[in-house]
Amino acid sequence: MTEPASHQIESARVRRSPRYGVFLALGAAVGILAALILTFAFDGTVDRSASTGVVYSSTQVLGFLSLFCIPIGMALSATAALISDRMLARRTREVRVMHDTIHLDSSTDAEIEQR
Repeated sequence: MTEPASHQIESARVRRSPRYGVFLALGAAVGILAALILTFAFDGTVDRSASTGVVYSSTQVLGFLSLFCIPIGMALSATAALISDRMLARRTREVRVMHDTIHLDSSTDAEIEQR
């Protein structure tokens, strides 16, 4: 037979928190945008590199700049997410919640499974 449900009223803290994945994705997008701007804003040269003796195309320069700009953008956006998390932590409020627990014995479980 089913035991009666137990009711408990507890207190819980509720607060908003930023979505870190969204912040990191936006930081990566800003990093790519910065790499694009740096690649095409400065025309560069068609001369060979003094240290390697190779001429780099615009797409190679974009790739090299992306290696630096994307992690920097992600680090800056993660810092912004942590700062906003700290600011939102101050707005924590306490609420009361009702916690219901229902206990079923094994014969009731078997009846439910047969249906």
